Amino acid sequence: MVISEEKIWELLKEVRDPELPALDIIEMGIAREIKIESGKVTVVITPTYSGCPAMFMIETEIRDVLSKNGITCDVKTTYTPAWTTDWLTEEAREKLRQYGIAPPGKDIEEIFNKNTKCPFCGSDDTKLVSNFGSTACKSIHYCNSCVQPFEHFKCI
Repeated sequence: MVISEEKIWELLKEVRDPELPALDIIEMGIAREIKIESGKVTVVITPTYSGCPAMFMIETEIRDVLSKNGITCDVKTTYTPAWTTDWLTEEAREKLRQYGIAPPGKDIEEIFNKNTKCPFCGSDDTKLVSNFGSTACKSIHYCNSCVQPFEHFKCI
């Protein structure tokens, strides 16, 4: 069987981030590179957050998805360059918002949790409730306009 890089990228779209299931690992920027050398496949990934507990599950899911399609692979984790929220596509940011999580901002105000827009109503009349949400990469906010609590994916 001929294994193509394009086919592997397509299959990796099935692997979701378990902490952000609205996004796959390509949209997240976790899947960085595919190497095919002498028929051996290696998928290179970068964790979104140092010590991210989801990485083991992501590695397992990569192997499972590819294995179901007759592809054996190694998964290599690299920390250089470090993952950044800049790697999220605009489509990924919109998917986060639709899922009810405020996407990370790109300006200095949002880096310091100021003017975080509510993913439900779009208001910037919000307040930080906790620097840590359900995971270390998210914070909890409250919208004074629509009275909804929400998580914000931190700018990293």
